[in-house]
Amino acid sequence: MVETRITMKATKMSFDKNLLQLRKSRGLTQDQMADLIGIHVTSIKTYESGKTQPSLDALKKIVGTFGVSADELLFDKHEREPNEELKHAFSVVSQMHEDDKKAIISLIEAMMLKHQARTLLTRKMS
Repeated sequence: MVETRITMKATKMSFDKNLLQLRKSRGLTQDQMADLIGIHVTSIKTYESGKTQPSLDALKKIVGTFGVSADELLFDKHEREPNEELKHAFSVVSQMHEDDKKAIISLIEAMMLKHQARTLLTRKMS
């Protein structure tokens, strides 16, 4: 039996860098971007400096205004895609019988719930 170890790197939010890159790629000043989104320029400045993160409403406005997805702004490209080990595992699973695929999906969903519960407990204890 071959053992496959799948490692997952912790994701780090990269919103500040991605927002700055988005603004520059559109040739906008901070004032122009703020006007288009409908928020104060100070917000753009603090987002780009990494001092604050946008509210959900502000993030929705940014995403809607520029036609990008939230994950494009929140994560670096390598954080949005599975690593090579996961790509290989997914490729193998995609060739399995439907019953086996369903079992693996159930296992993954269970592990995701376990992770979410652990994260919530950790936050409550902090």
